[in-house]
Amino acid sequence: MSFPTTTAGLRLAALVAVPVLALSVACGGSDDAAGTRSHDAIADVPSPKTEPSTDTDTGTGTGAEKETAPSAKPAGKSAFYDAQVAFVQCMRSKGGYKDYPDPKLSGHLDWTKINEIGSRPGRNEGIKAGKNNVCVEELQAAMAVEPKRDQQKAYESMLAHAQCMRDNGISRFTNPVMSGGNAIPGGDPNPGSPVYDRESPAYKEAREACKAKLLDGLDGMQ
Repeated sequence: MSFPTTTAGLRLAALVAVPVLALSVACGGSDDAAGTRSHDAIADVPSPKTEPSTDTDTGTGTGAEKETAPSAKPAGKSAFYDAQVAFVQCMRSKGGYKDYPDPKLSGHLDWTKINEIGSRPGRNEGIKAGKNNVCVEELQAAMAVEPKRDQQKAYESMLAHAQCMRDNGISRFTNPVMSGGNAIPGGDPNPGSPVYDRESPAYKEAREACKAKLLDGLDGMQ
């Protein structure tokens, strides 16, 4: 099965075809005392539909609000932006996340807001593709039209981010690797059984300190 050569396509390939992202090269260092645990990372995605879903939460009786669609797209935005809007609409109407955030003006998803929603009790499952993966087709459609990224720049960005995370106490955060000319994200050394609690204060502080290291669209990658 082939996947797009964009960074998002690589992420989908890594998350769907290989559930355990073991391609990253682990960086040495002792385990940090804060921010580690055995299980708790936002669930990785699997696979979609191409027609945009419309929001149908009209409710009955008084005071029921209809779920709004993402704000109107800025003039001149691409098929990527349109596809991301369709994905967000699906997540709101069928995926179980009425508060799923609009895509950025660049078309990339706002992973800071998405991860915050997923960190709430009972809101982790389905955060990346909807409950029961109902929006996977929309997600794949968006990934298929994501603009190509300079893979060397992506690698350098993720490498700087990984180093920053280690410098800020997340000592086992792994480096990205280049494979076949494509940048493969780093991160948790054991994604299948996460070492780090992404919701711990130590991890959140490191992410906040290092978020500027990542290029737009890479913030949900590692």
